[in-house]
Amino acid sequence: MINRERVVEEFLELVKIDSPSGHEREIARVLKRKLTDLGFEVYEDNAGGQVGASAGNLIAALPGSGKGPVLFLCAHMDTVEPGRNINPVIKDGVITSQGETVLGADDKAGIAAILEAVRTIKENNIEHGGLEVIFTIWEEGGLKGSKALDYSKIKAKMGYVLDSDGEPGTIIITAPAQNSIVATIKGKAAHAGQCPEDGINAIQVASRAIAKMKLGRIDEETTANIGIIRGGKATNIVPDNIYLEGEARSLSLEKLEAQTKHMCQVLQQEAEAAGAEIKIDVEKQYHTINLSADDRVVQLAVEAAETLGLKPVLTGTGGGSDANIFNGKGFACANLGIAMNKVHTTEESIKVEDLCKMAEYVTEIVKAANK
Repeated sequence: MINRERVVEEFLELVKIDSPSGHEREIARVLKRKLTDLGFEVYEDNAGGQVGASAGNLIAALPGSGKGPVLFLCAHMDTVEPGRNINPVIKDGVITSQGETVLGADDKAGIAAILEAVRTIKENNIEHGGLEVIFTIWEEGGLKGSKALDYSKIKAKMGYVLDSDGEPGTIIITAPAQNSIVATIKGKAAHAGQCPEDGINAIQVASRAIAKMKLGRIDEETTANIGIIRGGKATNIVPDNIYLEGEARSLSLEKLEAQTKHMCQVLQQEAEAAGAEIKIDVEKQYHTINLSADDRVVQLAVEAAETLGLKPVLTGTGGGSDANIFNGKGFACANLGIAMNKVHTTEESIKVEDLCKMAEYVTEIVKAANK
């Protein structure tokens, strides 16, 4: 039912448009035109101004005449670096870049699948209860676009983000919440050779704290990590300042709070024991995804997969996506696998067959919702 040649051509067109995080103006312009041509009423919010990006999120609405619920379909417009001057290549049914950049299937494969599904729905007069397409900015590196999204413009109560690995039919129903932890420790500088006892070594304070932390895999639901440490000026100076960043993630909000508290307490205790000053900031980055097989948004995705002969796989992930933000805002939102491979690397790829299957899958989900 979908036009396979068209979806591939559109994907190739989209990946050639430079759109690293924060620089989505050109692709937003192109997508706004495409959505308008498809009959959508398109609104660009002011998220760009809030997060320092060149464009805002696009929120597009297409009225329906069917009996089903309004659904939203979401993908993000930005790519990671190196993501400029992408030249896609098709060989043996697989799309890659020429090897010097990422491909941008993350997440322009999601965008292409959504656009082709909408065209197919319109061309075949498939009834639906209304569609909303949301293309977000700056998903990579912080989910900034979805956090700043103008949710007052969204009527749908449930929908799908197309932004996960896994074959078509993969449905992400669980994902952890995450807290970020940023700490600055202020010790006291001294000459490391002449009078080290006069100093307070901030690096040593941080090292002692980290050594006492429970890190890595805490349990089946919880992980923690210290990922960035910066400090020191020279080997002959007792370091008086150190900066560190860490995180905690868990499917359980109670466990997340406990792990975060543990990490902060250890830092505080070691700083106090050494006579150092410490400043700790904790920020909730995103909410959990906690869906079940009984949720309507999951049932529709399973039914559509089975109709197409795909194997529905209900699974979880340890990462975060725009779907986490939607769920945290009260929307029932599953993240769908779009079969992108080796994302965030210059070896990123996607099969033509999988790209086409995703467009078919989205179309079938919309049909299932209207039964």
